[in-house]
Amino acid sequence: MCSQGDLVNVNSQKWPECGDSPEELMPQKESHLKEALGAENSCLRPIDRNGKLLCPVPDSYTLKEAELKPGSLLGLCPGKAPTSSQLFLFFAVGSDVQPGTEMEIIVEETVSVRGCLKIMLEKSGLSGDTWHLRKMDWCFEAGEPLCEEDATLKELMICSGDTLLLTEGKLPPLGFLKVPIWWYPPRGPWHHWHHQDQMDCTFAQGAPGDRQAEVSLHYLGDIEISEDATLGELKSQALTLPNFSEFPVPSPAFLRAWTVEYKRPGRLLRVHQQQLKECKLGKRTEICLEPLQKEEYLGPQDVLLRTQMRLPGKRAYALPMDLVWDTARGWTAGSLRQRVANFCSLPVEKIEIAKYFPEKFEWLPISSWNQQITKKKKKKKQDNLQGAPYYLKDGDTIGIKNLLLEDDDDFSTDGDDARRGRQNLLTLGRKESQEALRVQSSDNFSGAEMPARPRGPEASLSIRVGSFR
Repeated sequence: MCSQGDLVNVNSQKWPECGDSPEELMPQKESHLKEALGAENSCLRPIDRNGKLLCPVPDSYTLKEAELKPGSLLGLCPGKAPTSSQLFLFFAVGSDVQPGTEMEIIVEETVSVRGCLKIMLEKSGLSGDTWHLRKMDWCFEAGEPLCEEDATLKELMICSGDTLLLTEGKLPPLGFLKVPIWWYPPRGPWHHWHHQDQMDCTFAQGAPGDRQAEVSLHYLGDIEISEDATLGELKSQALTLPNFSEFPVPSPAFLRAWTVEYKRPGRLLRVHQQQLKECKLGKRTEICLEPLQKEEYLGPQDVLLRTQMRLPGKRAYALPMDLVWDTARGWTAGSLRQRVANFCSLPVEKIEIAKYFPEKFEWLPISSWNQQITKKKKKKKQDNLQGAPYYLKDGDTIGIKNLLLEDDDDFSTDGDDARRGRQNLLTLGRKESQEALRVQSSDNFSGAEMPARPRGPEASLSIRVGSFR
């Protein structure tokens, strides 16, 4: 790591052209660093707004290639910069990576995945053949495993600055998937199914408001299965896991399968006879299984929604109930309102419905139609709930209000209001922290004077106002 005195502020008296060398980017008062820049065992590393050192800038790069701009921060650090045929990579052990704990390595871009794995294991002090590499995805979680162990990093388009994760576990053979299986407990009493010694993944279920119940995904184990196997065969194999013996599931048809996304149920897998390779699961997909009270066979046009009736006179909802909506006639608000009205045995004109957005703790009422204004004319446009602003999908929560008992526009609960308030406070705190960091960074380089911008010559301005009498 670089000390505070090794930081360089890219604000010279004259901003150099993109073809200038890195030495020319230093202000004159920092010319004592020129000798250090030319040393064999030092390099320049950009520093991001959070203070993290990024990958070194190759000595042969121009300012344009290094993407350096006025005000950029550079660290003068020990170690050589990678050559044009080398890659500078961050790597960490496991999937829960804390910022600043990554290790660094420089390897040839022609090294194989197996060779890179061996080098990283040696640097980490680990051994054994039960490890594999994964690339960190855009949301800083473990992405797809690098299955082609004989392929080079260049062939897999690994670039300098990428983060690889050393993950324990041997990769399955070609054509097979290693799928972690989670238990998705039913809503309502299920304490007799709870295991304190199992790995839990707790999240807030879509039951909003003060009656919001916490539900946990419980890890059952991994299964290794062919990509040619069907979804029904995956459920059957999952039933053979030792931890599954505690759950009273009569057959695979009494299980509903979801992909796990961001530690919660994501996409619903509906066709029992569909092959896993047609489900487009990918190499890192995890599956959670939800038990049902009766067999379920959803068609390709059926949408599963969690409906909740609002309790009259209270800012709260009853427990959720599953509703299957056939979208064969279209994803329209009118069709959904009619289906919900039939489900609740109420006249369609005496209900209001809204979709719940748990990430924002907000409700969005679903109207029967909307208007689209074009340049030519105003017209009614048939709505599609799959698109903006609803983005309706399997598993979404739909609130139902009985207008015979309660006639207002409020769908929120006291819990929603409290959570939105906490969310706003957190957002405000993050903004204040970022502003404090920016001020601190500017204070560190207050001695480096910013070059004054040349002002253009002043020009007179005349305005002529016409007469409209």
